[in-house]
Amino acid sequence: MTKYVGLIIVSLSIAVWAYWNGLAEAFSRWGNQEEYSHGFLIPMVTLYILWEKRGVILSSAGQPLWLGVWLVLIASMVFLIGEVSALYLLIQYAFVLVLIGLSLVIFGKGTRYTFVPILLLLFAIPLPYVIEVLLTAKLQLISSALGVSFIRFCQIPVFLEGNVIDLGVYKLQVVEACSGLRYLFPLMSLGFITAYFYRVTFWKRLVVFLATIPITILMNSFRIGVMGVLVDNWGISAAEGFLHDFEGWIIFMACAVLLFILIWLLEKLTNRKQSLAAVFAIDPIVVTSEDKNKLAAGLANIPLLLVIAILFASGIASQLLDQRSEFYPEHPPFVNFPLQINEWTGKHEKIDKDVIKKLGMTDYLLANYSNHQNETVNFYVAYYQSQRKGVSPHSPRVCIPGGGWEIAKFERTNAAGHPVNRVLIKKGEHRQLVYY
Repeated sequence: MTKYVGLIIVSLSIAVWAYWNGLAEAFSRWGNQEEYSHGFLIPMVTLYILWEKRGVILSSAGQPLWLGVWLVLIASMVFLIGEVSALYLLIQYAFVLVLIGLSLVIFGKGTRYTFVPILLLLFAIPLPYVIEVLLTAKLQLISSALGVSFIRFCQIPVFLEGNVIDLGVYKLQVVEACSGLRYLFPLMSLGFITAYFYRVTFWKRLVVFLATIPITILMNSFRIGVMGVLVDNWGISAAEGFLHDFEGWIIFMACAVLLFILIWLLEKLTNRKQSLAAVFAIDPIVVTSEDKNKLAAGLANIPLLLVIAILFASGIASQLLDQRSEFYPEHPPFVNFPLQINEWTGKHEKIDKDVIKKLGMTDYLLANYSNHQNETVNFYVAYYQSQRKGVSPHSPRVCIPGGGWEIAKFERTNAAGHPVNRVLIKKGEHRQLVYY
């Protein structure tokens, strides 16, 4: 039995080695982005669930399924596409697919008990910026509006422009205008875990999971409102540093409490007599020698050896692809860009350092040009030396509403033979024409 456990460890180790580039990027984002800091806990929760269910997993283990080999093959193709196209997301999703494939060749039909815990790892995968903003940009605008309503309810003057909340002495969420809801992904992860352990019908589990979205919006709005009140009464320091982080943790814990209050209400409304402890109980662990022998028999199989070979080949391919040299086109610094173009005279503008860090650009040009007729053109260019694996420009379609402007008209057109987006934006009585 010991040598077969060693075989499992070897196969997992090779998988981690082969997919390390994508996994390392996920670790980095967990540490650098607050909205994904819960990622460190997700693998531990998955391991805990698998350990607690080891009895039922082993007792239900059957013959290895060749479907697992095919899944690992598909995952390897996705992995190679991710390596070549420099998309970490594909590598990370492929790794989850590999784990499911390994489960199929090790536990066979017992995978029905490992599938959901492995699927939980998807909540630890940081989303690409484009997908993240599609999911959260509208929710952030709603949250900001509700937060401002709370501040005004407290008789505090405030001005809202998109996601920028101006209190006069301080502007809240200037950087968060492009970062979405910070509690959404951690709370959705908690909601999924809670729904998994919740021993009820499917519709109740679905309600618990989906409820994380409105709970996040309401509590994030409350957080914004409280921050505004603190700034108005105790100054800017109340919105920064330790107090800001401490207040964030309190709000997240309040979200979790609301989630469990919802579960309590569901139990009361459906007249169930069980306590919360009973509905979250875990099956008792019973591991027999017969189960161990069944697992050992399942491990002595060709499918597992094929999977190990595929993973090893993927690791070699990853090492070879990593040795590719990246060629950067010559980039004259934007500081040398001419400020006098015919009758147009320009003036450089600066972007806040926090915003530059959030955007992740290598260089930028922001200048306002005007002519003798007092016509003005705002010119902005962001330069990314490399967009390999995870770095990408922010879409104006998200940042424009985040700055308080409404997109009135959007269309595709041509400029000097190149396709461009022509956007008419408005804010009150003001109108601007944007090309990008």
